Amino acid sequence: MPDVSPTKWHLAHTTWFFEIFVLKKFALGYRSEIPQYAYLFNSYYNAAGDMHRRDLRGLISRPTVKEAQRYRSSIDSHIDYLFSDADEKLLDEIEPILILGIHHEQQHQELLVTDIKHVFAQNPLYPVFRERKIDNASPKPTPIRFFDFEETAVEIGHDGSGFSYDNEGPRHRALVPAFSIASRPVTNGEYIAFIEDNGYGRPEFWLSLGWMTVNEQRWQAPLYWVKRDGGWWNFTLSGFRPVAEFEPVTHVSYFEADAYANWAGARLPTEFEWERAASDCPVEGNFVENEAFHPRPAPAFVQARHLHQMFGDVWEWTRSAYSPYPGYRAAPGALGEYNGKFMCNQYVLRGGSCASSRSHIRRTYRNFFQPEKRWQFTGIRLARDPQ
Repeated sequence: MPDVSPTKWHLAHTTWFFEIFVLKKFALGYRSEIPQYAYLFNSYYNAAGDMHRRDLRGLISRPTVKEAQRYRSSIDSHIDYLFSDADEKLLDEIEPILILGIHHEQQHQELLVTDIKHVFAQNPLYPVFRERKIDNASPKPTPIRFFDFEETAVEIGHDGSGFSYDNEGPRHRALVPAFSIASRPVTNGEYIAFIEDNGYGRPEFWLSLGWMTVNEQRWQAPLYWVKRDGGWWNFTLSGFRPVAEFEPVTHVSYFEADAYANWAGARLPTEFEWERAASDCPVEGNFVENEAFHPRPAPAFVQARHLHQMFGDVWEWTRSAYSPYPGYRAAPGALGEYNGKFMCNQYVLRGGSCASSRSHIRRTYRNFFQPEKRWQFTGIRLARDPQ
């Protein structure tokens, strides 16, 4: 799949970022040891030069993983030397780029997990990435409840304290009309009810482009689901196993999330509704640090909260198109291409997933994907207009 990159490409690309945006800019006399890496490991920064086609990355047999690791060691050594000889003014100039590079690396660490899963899923042997004992004692989720929020003007976006991506600002006031939001994400069991009610065969629930995609791709269930012996099974990074009824449903597209919401008599939240609802929720949950690599049912003590699983487990689709906030301007040069040029034909997701790092997620974090994408750990939280 063109969206998926080989593991060694991720390793080399994150190194390339530091070479291009730190060493080539600030290290006087620096010359690339292997200039062709700039072509192989550029992702989409047009201002940084030509690049290898994304859909052909899997055909690159060289450099090997060990050579990619040597590349990283070399760049690390050059950066260490640059820092050891830099004055305070230069360090102040380099620091924000270095911090951006570290957060960029965290994004690729998440992609490593989802890309490995997609590649393994193509193998009928269903390889196991990490053994995990299935917890059959997980409590049954409490029924979905909807919590009401009154109309108000709220501050949206990052407040400027600590790191954030440029697409999280500028912070601005937005009028958020009254709405209700579900207490938890939709579970596999609830989504199966949609499937069994012929949800994939009823055009009244689907956007026109979604209906066309469903029929062209012959979708009948979330990605990685297979019907076997009358029951649903799914591929996980712990192997092929029966779909667990109480886990949050994942690997659904925006089209599927929107269709399910229509079937359920609800809708998806806007990203402003989501951010307002999450403002009092602790940023905690099932993140990649747990090494579960899969969504989990909420523990009983978490279910006792009004809103739970707002963070971790699954990215939650919103109905908001990914567009710039008022006053947004992309930074000049290649780094300005990091987020700004993707603000078209995509939808915003919030909250992080079981493949995200806890230290990477904020209430204002805006992820974004095209509406047909399913290989990320994407899920559904419902919302409603006032009754």
